[in-house]
Amino acid sequence: MVLLAMALVVTLVAGMTQLQQLRIYKASHYLAQSQGKSIAFGAEAFAEQILSKDFKDDEEDGAHIDSPDEVWAKYSAVLPYEENGVVEVQINDLGGRINLNNLVDATGAVNQLARDRLARLLLVLDISSVRVEALIDWIDDNDETVNAYGAEDGVYLGMDPPYRAANQPFASVSELRLVNGMTEEAYRKLLPYVAALPVAGTAINVNMAPAPVLQALNENLTAAQVETVIEQRQDDPFETVQDFLALPAFAGLGLNSNGLGVNTNFFDVASRITFNDRVFRLVTTIYRNPQGEMFTVRRDESQTQLITKERFQVSGNSQDASDAAEALGISD
Repeated sequence: MVLLAMALVVTLVAGMTQLQQLRIYKASHYLAQSQGKSIAFGAEAFAEQILSKDFKDDEEDGAHIDSPDEVWAKYSAVLPYEENGVVEVQINDLGGRINLNNLVDATGAVNQLARDRLARLLLVLDISSVRVEALIDWIDDNDETVNAYGAEDGVYLGMDPPYRAANQPFASVSELRLVNGMTEEAYRKLLPYVAALPVAGTAINVNMAPAPVLQALNENLTAAQVETVIEQRQDDPFETVQDFLALPAFAGLGLNSNGLGVNTNFFDVASRITFNDRVFRLVTTIYRNPQGEMFTVRRDESQTQLITKERFQVSGNSQDASDAAEALGISD
């Protein structure tokens, strides 16, 4: 009986120990996630200071432009955290991409200019599995297909598992995966060149637009012509859309200036926090209004492979955002 009692006690203690270890692990994981999020919020504030300083510099220069030669666009920042921690921050421009929500305006009507540009982008990227009409039907507020290439509830309810068209603006570019005809290969091709901004009617920043987006502006533009445009803006960014349209590459094309600009209002701030053998990731979409004020649009903790630009190492004595900004060469 004594041996049986001891066996029961040992079994109970072992179970309690295992449960306690699990609770300790869950608590430590939660605390680490909370700490990582707090640090990421600090990285977010650091990026906002960089963008705010960039706006003030543009005001002093008398021209609000955003271009690839600016420090925030060229580099990611690497800041030390405590003894073994690292904070990596990268600001990504969203103004040079085609806004998916431009396809339908505030009245619910199809924006033909945005439709044509996105259709040409699909051609430039050699994407044939999905048509722009399917994207329009995904966000318009009716149940009628645009044409035979569109897709509404009748198509999606027949899938396994069934679902419905959103019939509202894209909340995330990842929604493209749900659109009829979209393959993973097509999605990966399209991802770097489109954005899901929370408003319609945004302009494409011609200083930041990558080659496929520039080529999609007109059906007669060639890859060689676009390359000359990119080479020219590297040395001399466009201060106005008129400067951009005056390039010899566009002569006689009748390029439409509507929906084009030279500055950016929306940015993604990507943060990767590494400490105590843990990694926390955060992507924050920030809106910078015409007065230079910053607003957080959304946050996403699901993205990976965030830091892709050349890294700028900030020295260990740069403890706050202003010192770090000075180390990056963007503050007074």
